Amino acid sequence: MSLSELSGNLEPAVPSGLPDPTQLALLAQDFFDALPGAASPPSGAAGPSSIGASRPPALVTSSPLVSSGVAPSPELRPQAASPALDQAPRTPIAPLAPPSPSVASRTPWSDERHPSPAQMAPVLPPANTSPTSTPGSFYFLDYASGKSQSGASRRGPASPRADDRVSARPEALPGASSLSHLLQSDPRIAPTLKSSDSAHTPAADWHNPILRARHASALQLDVEAVRRDFPILSERVNGQPLIWFDNAATTQKPNAVIDRLSYFYQHENSNIHRAAHELAARATDAYEGAREIIRRFIGAQSAEEIVFVRGATEAINLVAKTWGAKNVGPGDEIIVSHLEHHANIVPWQQLAAQNHARLRVIPVDDSGQIRLDQYLALLNDRTRIVAITQVSNALGTVVPAQEVIAMAHARGIPVLLDGAQSVSHMRVDVKALDADFFVFSGHKIFGPTGIGALYGKRALLADMPPWQGGGNMIADVTFERTIYHAPPTRFEAGTGNIADAAGLGAALEYVENIGIEKIGEYEHALLGYATHLISQIPEVRIIGTAAHKASVLSFVLDGYTTEEVGQQLNRVGIAVRTGHHCAQPILRRFGVEATVRASLAFYNTCAEVDKMIEVIKRLRRERR
Repeated sequence: MSLSELSGNLEPAVPSGLPDPTQLALLAQDFFDALPGAASPPSGAAGPSSIGASRPPALVTSSPLVSSGVAPSPELRPQAASPALDQAPRTPIAPLAPPSPSVASRTPWSDERHPSPAQMAPVLPPANTSPTSTPGSFYFLDYASGKSQSGASRRGPASPRADDRVSARPEALPGASSLSHLLQSDPRIAPTLKSSDSAHTPAADWHNPILRARHASALQLDVEAVRRDFPILSERVNGQPLIWFDNAATTQKPNAVIDRLSYFYQHENSNIHRAAHELAARATDAYEGAREIIRRFIGAQSAEEIVFVRGATEAINLVAKTWGAKNVGPGDEIIVSHLEHHANIVPWQQLAAQNHARLRVIPVDDSGQIRLDQYLALLNDRTRIVAITQVSNALGTVVPAQEVIAMAHARGIPVLLDGAQSVSHMRVDVKALDADFFVFSGHKIFGPTGIGALYGKRALLADMPPWQGGGNMIADVTFERTIYHAPPTRFEAGTGNIADAAGLGAALEYVENIGIEKIGEYEHALLGYATHLISQIPEVRIIGTAAHKASVLSFVLDGYTTEEVGQQLNRVGIAVRTGHHCAQPILRRFGVEATVRASLAFYNTCAEVDKMIEVIKRLRRERR
């Protein structure tokens, strides 16, 4: 199928260039009977070819094999329902495992009282076994690598399906590259694939960089296994399966996080520090263990540089009202960019008004990227701090943070980096960046709401006055004086959000188990796929076209308000954000007051993108 056909026709169809369905069914049956790594047939037994020739052709049914965005081969359309093979005659490869955490969703707390993630890893059956299966409850294994391609539900067999629920399909073709190679090499099928019309062969589409990148990423990330880790993705909205494209506002939570919160309240619930009983020790271990996980995740030197806060907003306010109040005076300047979320504008405005300082703004170009030349011109002897986002929540622009920080440090100016939108999409290493402050929110990276972290260099935190007063942050109190603890405890007055801190640690370990680079690569390919399709609609204007973007697609549709577009998408179960996204200055820079924002995560799929594109095309037709 050509690329133009791919973007212009979203109706299910069998792509051109595929072999006859009967031939494909025949070959796939042989493929399943002789998996890579399986024992050879016994002497005298019929081999795959003879078996295939002696039985009637398998029926071909319709099944959304590519709903995860994982195409069995580059010849299959990513958004259409694709032919599936009748599975009745074959022996299932592996049964659905009993309740146990998948590799991606291991419960990530561990000490001498609890099993470690390694101890909780599932045990895969050996390649030469043929276990009994429950119909419809099995997954496929790549025996060559010993890795589950689709994983197993960590909650065991599914309960009876209710009308308002939809279950993710556990089936997926094994080894897309292996199947593709088998199709090419089999003498019964290969001639069919070698069409003389080169413009319509699968190879022609494969040269498209978007499809190639998407396919390469899909082979490295088992999206359906990931999706089964997120129970809310089984919800229905208005009778349709939920499609969550509002990840820049908040991300959904995997079972690893949900289970961790439940475990805390069942087995560890207590206030932390100082108590002499067992539960206090467990709760303290959970809280301080999460601090260490955060340190490791962002590459900080010490856990003492990590302060628990409610989220990125509170973290920025903490710095502005402690470090800022002490170091910014009359006539001084604070630099932010045009891309900032209100949370990285308002606290600095308040500080500037209170201390008679001035707020300076780095402009952006027409693509939505900051102007480094203009930024350099803003830096001067009166600049006291630079506070800048790493990724724009409204446009998805990835700011060159390392250059921004280096340019400020050349003049001895500290930098606060807002990582609320970056931490779930890319590797963050605060030591490599040399950031002075770094902030992020847990709920943006698959963790609970109401918890986040502030990283600050040890010397800076030690020089900052307390943020709030109360228990936990004091060493000694008399009516005449108070002696405060050293950071980070100095900034954590009162009872902290202990359970959600543990939940945040679980979320970060979940991401670590999958691999943040793998997540970023998949999301980048998915964004490229969505951008390519939506850019083919003339009435759509994309807001934010920087060369380097995270997975945010912000747009407006001629003839419709953003709210109308959002409502139409909601009718078919698609959740997007409409409005100004708490970033009014940057939207006004592009002449709009609001956009439709589809923000993607690694549990989203090409099929979900296709459904959104279908709605937008329908709206366009209705107003023409």
